[in-house]
Amino acid sequence: MKVILVILSFFASISINAQIAEILKSVNDAGDVATFELDCSLAFQPLAKGLRYNITRHEFKGPEIKNSYRLLLVMDGFYSKTLNKEMTISAVLSNGTTIDARKIIEDDGFFDGACTLKIKDPQALAAENIDKVVVHADKDVVYQISEQNREIFKKNLSNVINAK
Repeated sequence: MKVILVILSFFASISINAQIAEILKSVNDAGDVATFELDCSLAFQPLAKGLRYNITRHEFKGPEIKNSYRLLLVMDGFYSKTLNKEMTISAVLSNGTTIDARKIIEDDGFFDGACTLKIKDPQALAAENIDKVVVHADKDVVYQISEQNREIFKKNLSNVINAK
């Protein structure tokens, strides 16, 4: 029985580590902006069923400009017939705070399924859990985040923050 538990825990740790993404680094031609982001060349990282993400950090040379962090959310198969000109996407953290972004609806009236949230304090986000992501459209669509995906997200965020 103990052998089976050891084998199961080994495979569980392999599956979690397999989902941690590599970090890509690039520098612009002038050499004053470095970009660190998750390697999504094969697939975006899953956050919930139908919801994937990428994390990007722009590091600027010089003390006058702070680093910027962005969380790109991609919703698979999201469709809305809303007549509004914009919609709101919210990430709700475990402490109750929300990170909101307004997305402009395309000219044809449809949402393209991707939205970028600006992360003002990445260290605070790494310390908290994202409980859910809510898309406020013609009806609220709620994506619940599993515990395993929260841990993978926090590890990926930490890797982007600490990338050199």
